[in-house]
Amino acid sequence: MERVVVVGAGAMGCLFAGRLARAGKMVTLVDIDADRLETIAKRGVELHDECGNCVMAVGTALAAGAPNADLLLLFTKAMHSRAAIQSVAHLADGHCCALTLQNGLGNAEAISEVFTPDRTLVGVTDWPADLSPPNAVAAHGTGHVWLGSFTAGGQSSAVEAVKCLNAAAMQAQHDPLVLAAIWEKAAFNAALNALATILERPVGGLDSPEGRRVATAVIDETIAVANAQGIRMDRDRLLAKTDFALTNHRAHKPSMLQDRQAGRTTEIEAINGQIIAAAKRAGLAAPVTETLAELVRMGEPGRI
Repeated sequence: MERVVVVGAGAMGCLFAGRLARAGKMVTLVDIDADRLETIAKRGVELHDECGNCVMAVGTALAAGAPNADLLLLFTKAMHSRAAIQSVAHLADGHCCALTLQNGLGNAEAISEVFTPDRTLVGVTDWPADLSPPNAVAAHGTGHVWLGSFTAGGQSSAVEAVKCLNAAAMQAQHDPLVLAAIWEKAAFNAALNALATILERPVGGLDSPEGRRVATAVIDETIAVANAQGIRMDRDRLLAKTDFALTNHRAHKPSMLQDRQAGRTTEIEAINGQIIAAAKRAGLAAPVTETLAELVRMGEPGRI
């Protein structure tokens, strides 16, 4: 996989594009912001990471002009996934694979409507990335990628995608059971991101007996919903991860809170909303998860 199209020129998109370009891949960044693309085309991606500081030249294009590729990385906000993947439908030629590393649930389903399910790859990443618009991105530390195929028939493509990402030192791993990791990340975000947004506090502001009880309730509700679909989550690991965040990432503002403070629509529907919808399909209740979702929705742009 030598030709890579990255859809979404935000922090994660620029980080992956810059690192892949540094590894010698032919990278094209796709976005709807023509001005940002023009700046990146002229000035490149300013990359600041564990390898130092550099400026990487990458191709840029609006969706209709995206070139043929071996791998497409989708990094838009989850609520834009369906429109974004449809905008590059001409790449679904039976050769290109599409990988989502986005937050939330339902992104792979959106991709598989355009690409075949066997060409749809799913995963999660914990790489940190902060964007200084329009073209500078910093990774404060390193991270990992866990990915697999949306269907059993695509595992060989997942292995090739891992090789591609590891050429850029992304510390990617092939995980045939990646759906469990995706659901664990969704549970973590449904608890802490929603609480931080409602209270308008960084993660440390949630570290109270009440905050921990609410977070644990959301995690347990999400585990029950995942179990109903045959997805087994590790409760102890998830609670330990939550405790670590509350204890060690106290100043961190989750992306949902950042969206709220910037007046943008949040990803609540792709996270809590998807968990609630899956619960209803399974005949289960998720009252705490649903209450948090309703409280976040009340503060969305355009709501009274």
